Amino acid sequence: MTALEKASGDVVFKFEPFVFHVLCRELQDAQLLHSVAVDSGFRNSGITVGKGGKITMAVRSTHCLEVPLSHKGRLMVSEEYIEFLVHIANQKMEENI
Repeated sequence: MTALEKASGDVVFKFEPFVFHVLCRELQDAQLLHSVAVDSGFRNSGITVGKGGKITMAVRSTHCLEVPLSHKGRLMVSEEYIEFLVHIANQKMEENI
């Protein structure tokens, strides 16, 4: 809170979910893993094929959180709300694990 009160610009509380990258030998392997990931609730997952033919499957969770806390140095939320956000982010981290 002390650092937040001293901030002169915009401050955003941000939690980003894990991303698990898997290098696949065949496109079919990546497609199978993608289907399993999406069916398991990891809807932000995707397949990338690089210029050299490298096939990467990324398993991504949707457990993100991004909330502005201050604008131009002015705190826009209460300390109680920040504590609530930290609690929610910690729950999301547990879900990641």
